[in-house]
Amino acid sequence: MLSATGLRALLESVRYEVLPAKATEDKVLAHVPRDLVVTVTASPVKGLEPTLTLASRLAAQGYRVVPHVPARLLRDDLHLKEVTGRLLEAGVDDVFVPAGDSDPPAGAYGGALPVLRRLSELGSPFARVGITGYPESHPLIDDDVTVQAMWDKREHATYIVSNLCFDPRVLGEWLVRVRRRDITLPVYMGVAGPVQRAKLLAMATRIGVGESTRFLTKHASWFVRFAAPGGYAPERLLSRAEEALTAPSAGVAGLHLFTFNQIAETERWRRALLDRLGG
Repeated sequence: MLSATGLRALLESVRYEVLPAKATEDKVLAHVPRDLVVTVTASPVKGLEPTLTLASRLAAQGYRVVPHVPARLLRDDLHLKEVTGRLLEAGVDDVFVPAGDSDPPAGAYGGALPVLRRLSELGSPFARVGITGYPESHPLIDDDVTVQAMWDKREHATYIVSNLCFDPRVLGEWLVRVRRRDITLPVYMGVAGPVQRAKLLAMATRIGVGESTRFLTKHASWFVRFAAPGGYAPERLLSRAEEALTAPSAGVAGLHLFTFNQIAETERWRRALLDRLGG
């Protein structure tokens, strides 16, 4: 049973992750309050341009926008400087820097740490910089390596965004492991919104054949969870993970909601849940 105490605060400080599709801007404008953060993903197939364009347009509409700038999509140091200048000019002061999935990389950056170091050398132009955390095993990287990577990146970042996880026990154990390593950055916990499997499949198809195949292969277990009768429900995960997420020692600053561009549905769900919690 959900309680009102810490979860209301988490639901009031959500970040909505969206994909830069044709209708995304209109959906955000129609359904997302301007006091919420909107993060914009980047595709190995389409490159950074759609991300930068949408981030700039949403920033001009008064949103706090966080573009994803995957290291493996950056061609070189000049490209990083160009991207940085463009975002600063648009009023963006927060970026999320994952390694990215581009294989091979577009240029010299094979992982996030060199990009983070270079941003620090450039005078830390962004007030906030996010890095990735992996509660569940990364398909290519050992668990201890991912925690070590957060330690290595911590001086160049201001917060962590966790990848999707559906197991409340794993979430809790991961938060404990991160804090035991003296990684003190606040965490935004990655949670899937109220996803409909048919729409998720349609979205995966629209983002391109190569990208779609990679998406489906990498996240096959998601579809099993979403499709099962009585399967995934975000409030059930939050209820089971509430103690871990709201413990002061966990340092969870809010929720990072993966909308899969089901933006109206996600905001309706959040509002309904806040109402039930008395928010």
